[in-house]
Amino acid sequence: MQEVVVRVKRPLIEQEPDKTIVNVESMISSATSNTLEVLEKTPGISIGSNGEISLNGRGAVLVLIDGRPTYMSGQDLAAYLKSLPGGLLDKIELMDNPPARYDASGNAIINIRLKKNRTGGLTGNISSGYSQGRYARNNEVINLNYNHKKLNIFGNIGYNLEKNYTTETYFRRFYQENNELSSKVTLLNNQLYQNGGQSVYLGLDYAATPNTTYGFLFNLNKNSKDGRLDYFSKSSTTDNRPDVIGTGNTIGMDKRTNLGINLNFLHKFKNQGKELSADINYLNYQSKGNQTLQNFVYQPEGTLTGNNEFLYLLPSTINIFTVKADYVHSLKNNAKWEAGFKSSLVNNDNISDYYLVAETGLISDNSRSNHFKYDENINAAYFNTQKSWKRLSAQFGLRIENTRATGQQLGNEMVQSSSFNKDYTQLFPGAFISYKLDTLNKNTLTLGITRRIGRPNYQQLNPFLFFIDKYSYSSGNPLLNPQYQYRFEIKYQHKQFLRMGLSYNKFSDLIFQTMQTVNDIFINSPNNLGFGYMLLLSNNLSFSPAKWWYVNTDIMLSRMGLDGTSYSATLNPSAWVARINVINQFRFEKGWSAEFGGYYASIDLNGQAFTEPRYRLNATIQKKIWKEKGSIRLGIDDMFHSWIQKNSSVGLKQADFLLTNENDTQRIGLAFTYRFGKETFARKRRHNNNASDAERKSGIDKLYGIKILFRVSSTFPSPWSATNGPLTYLDLCPLCL
Repeated sequence: MQEVVVRVKRPLIEQEPDKTIVNVESMISSATSNTLEVLEKTPGISIGSNGEISLNGRGAVLVLIDGRPTYMSGQDLAAYLKSLPGGLLDKIELMDNPPARYDASGNAIINIRLKKNRTGGLTGNISSGYSQGRYARNNEVINLNYNHKKLNIFGNIGYNLEKNYTTETYFRRFYQENNELSSKVTLLNNQLYQNGGQSVYLGLDYAATPNTTYGFLFNLNKNSKDGRLDYFSKSSTTDNRPDVIGTGNTIGMDKRTNLGINLNFLHKFKNQGKELSADINYLNYQSKGNQTLQNFVYQPEGTLTGNNEFLYLLPSTINIFTVKADYVHSLKNNAKWEAGFKSSLVNNDNISDYYLVAETGLISDNSRSNHFKYDENINAAYFNTQKSWKRLSAQFGLRIENTRATGQQLGNEMVQSSSFNKDYTQLFPGAFISYKLDTLNKNTLTLGITRRIGRPNYQQLNPFLFFIDKYSYSSGNPLLNPQYQYRFEIKYQHKQFLRMGLSYNKFSDLIFQTMQTVNDIFINSPNNLGFGYMLLLSNNLSFSPAKWWYVNTDIMLSRMGLDGTSYSATLNPSAWVARINVINQFRFEKGWSAEFGGYYASIDLNGQAFTEPRYRLNATIQKKIWKEKGSIRLGIDDMFHSWIQKNSSVGLKQADFLLTNENDTQRIGLAFTYRFGKETFARKRRHNNNASDAERKSGIDKLYGIKILFRVSSTFPSPWSATNGPLTYLDLCPLCL
């Protein structure tokens, strides 16, 4: 007997007809990053300065974790993703045009799948990462899995600690109605904050019968943020004479606890291709935050003319309950249909208690306090059918969703109560036609059209005015309506080498972050604009110039614009936008490998501002140790500290501004990973909503990143053709890049 070992590299990018899969373990720079930073390094994804996530230029993205919505957005979602170490991630699925099986909300879907092994025995891995910029960060992860007979138990524990800074410099000008300059303000904000998070993810699958599996998942995430913002402002007249000088600070603390419980069920009927799955989920998010603010106003010669100090108490609670079921029914002649339903109930309770800080103690100020409740119930059902012929395949789906929402600002003796109700039902069709251009299935052409919805979240609907700094406020808009999107797309794919897509995205009732000026204060709030569009050409090229070199290039070119009115001012900006993401991966001898990548973003439109072009470069080197079960990685992010945001306003009424924003993006990191335990092939279930194992693919040509160990007779001529000789042993186990 002879032993032949075949090692095949698991690629960074896999292209499938309905999605793009990014294998996080193959992104060797991910080990020192949190989940939000991993997303930022993912081709096609962009992260805004406040944590807004966009995919291929489209914001309002629906983010799923293991196939389940987080029901968070904006800064809440960003804070949650920062608390998850990158070592927890298995893969990221990007869906520009998701089918009817998925929620209709969001302009696109990003599905983050956590590590979950299903091989037999006790297995696991640990990873630890440390990075140093101006300040230090670290994250640690332990993943464990035990599989024996009918029972599979899995889980992971993660911890991260991050310290960061943000420096913002504003230059604002204000004009009279005749467009003559009336005043100018220079504002400098220096923020320093620290985040810490712990996460526990536990689950089990019980195979009651060969065809029926019951599952349970438990997720607990705790994170805290402590920070201080110091500001300095200077107002001047049109001839640059100093007018008023202001200083102040904001000291804030926020503690969050996120709890999730899931029960799931999967039954495969004896008739092949028929299965029923169901999920019940409960989520509870709690936040206990407070902010203490001080403001001082001086005359140009230094005389103190005013000061105040106040305190915000900001507790909030979100309860979410969902239930869903899906049925898949395969037919003869390569056809199938599927149907399902989903019901979700979301309750938000947000309090903002305002207190003046005086020598005698705290004085409640009800005129600046707020209590906002928001309840949302969405009931949905869908039907989807598919049929494949020799070269042609077609899919059509229809989803119906009914939304009922109620918002209440409870009010007090100083603030009048208010409320709103929304009730609407919409249809969301999706149709796809795919044609194989050759008999070897190397070239495929796909046409698709979908309709999607973007619902405003509770933060956008809360009408209360929140203080950011002396010259900046934000508020919601209870009159917001959902936005709608039609997407028309044609795609061409050549094997895993080339993927090209041309799409036209039309938005109606576009939700857009607008600004208005009241005296010398900027107030940000969302509003519905009439129309928006995006013409997008996306290109992905993955190839190996040499056996030791892999290249992935992602290029996006788009024309975007909108047409509407903001506070009686015409708002119709447009821009040509380009984004280029290049990742080079190198494999050398004796366990050495490396990664070098760069990202370029041209001018972009972010709210009522244009962002100037910017770029960043990243590099990582890795050494495998201990028979390739362990690895050591050393990397640098934003090599030249070039990822600095510079904005200039567009379409403001009687005002304009310039903004420069930078934070701790230039970093050097060191990471260690180790895989332990003996693995045997003992898979019991293909879970629909969780990360699949390394053995997900069937066929040697589809097994990327798997170590395949064949024990065959000495006459066996080739490990690639098992039919030529007796195969007596097959062992599959993950091989990290």
